[in-house]
Amino acid sequence: MVRVIADDDVDRLLDLDSLLGVVADAFRAQRDGTVERPDRPHFPLGAGLDPEDADRALGTGLAMPAYVHGAATYATKVASVHEENPARGLPTVHAQVLVADAATGEPRALLAGERVTNARTGCIGGLAVAHLARTQVTLAVFGAGTQARWQTRAVATATDVDAVAVYSPSDSRHECATDLDATLDADVRPAESPADALDDANAIVTATTSTEPVFEAADCPDGAVVVAVGAYTPEMQELDAETVERATRVYADVPEEAVATGDLAGRIERDDVRPFADAFDAQRVAPDELVVVESVGSAVLDAATADWLLERAVGDGVGRDVPL
Repeated sequence: MVRVIADDDVDRLLDLDSLLGVVADAFRAQRDGTVERPDRPHFPLGAGLDPEDADRALGTGLAMPAYVHGAATYATKVASVHEENPARGLPTVHAQVLVADAATGEPRALLAGERVTNARTGCIGGLAVAHLARTQVTLAVFGAGTQARWQTRAVATATDVDAVAVYSPSDSRHECATDLDATLDADVRPAESPADALDDANAIVTATTSTEPVFEAADCPDGAVVVAVGAYTPEMQELDAETVERATRVYADVPEEAVATGDLAGRIERDDVRPFADAFDAQRVAPDELVVVESVGSAVLDAATADWLLERAVGDGVGRDVPL
């Protein structure tokens, strides 16, 4: 029997406060080498489907397997990214997570993966700001989609957020700010420009699919932590060269992959990028420095989150068992 855990079930089971600890432990295990994380292939999807441009790719497919040593299960996430989906009224990211028994290989569960992906990625921003930023947080968020919301919620769960400014070049920033203002104990406003968003910010999150910098380094205040979660390929970029060059410390969830993204490629050497778990014991950002956290995504987080969710689902009787 396989337990099917639908998106509504994942929503009921998720608790960001608890998940922050699960994700932190997963990062420590990854840093210490007590995980299995094969290379993540990503490949174009949809060639041949556009009658006007047969060679055009409509999206990107990804396969992400991982195992954390000692866990009862391992997981493989199959995901896709279709940047034109919002215009179709669909999520940009679709994902499913298959969980199997680590001792026997038997399938244990199938989880709706979008919320898993969004929540565990949001925890990166929450952990980064909690461990590195000054205690009273003024947050600038670039992007107004689903991940921007999760990042903001996770930061607000992990820290004391005083104010949030949301910027996107589209009017979606107004809706995003309104939604967040209704659920957070913080002053949330839409920003009218990147510089406006950065005014007085000491924590900055970029959660976009941009291929060019979303703000100028000259507008970025000293004493800030910049968490960039959008760029995961050489073509994608959220930070300009000067922002990276100004950084006194750079952390990454997967350093060897992060240095190949549009944010870091050619601007920093692999040996100068620290594992993200090192940030958990680091000094907070000083008033005269800038710290960058770069995220490309790690299947280790999916495996750890899925294992935790399955344990909670079994304990709470959530989900539906079906024969495979």
